Amino acid sequence: MYIINGIAYAGDYDNPLSVISVRALEDYTLWLRFSTGETKIFNFTPLLGTSGFQPLRDKILFESVYVEYGIPVWNNGEIDIAPEYLYQNGVIA
Repeated sequence: MYIINGIAYAGDYDNPLSVISVRALEDYTLWLRFSTGETKIFNFTPLLGTSGFQPLRDKILFESVYVEYGIPVWNNGEIDIAPEYLYQNGVIA
């Protein structure tokens, strides 16, 4: 059992994975620090051809990435990507 904000929950607390810090690097890659303390590099190039991420082909927009509530976002939150995906597909920095 665990308690969050005065509410008791059954089971064990599984702390969700989140991104603490992000930086855009050259060649459409991201440097990421996760809530686990680990850092990884994620190559975004393969995703730029998908409809949801095509706007990020604009280098200026891609470089404007920031973290909001543990999730990397762009364009005032209109574009985001799951921390779990980045963690699973990133390489150790």
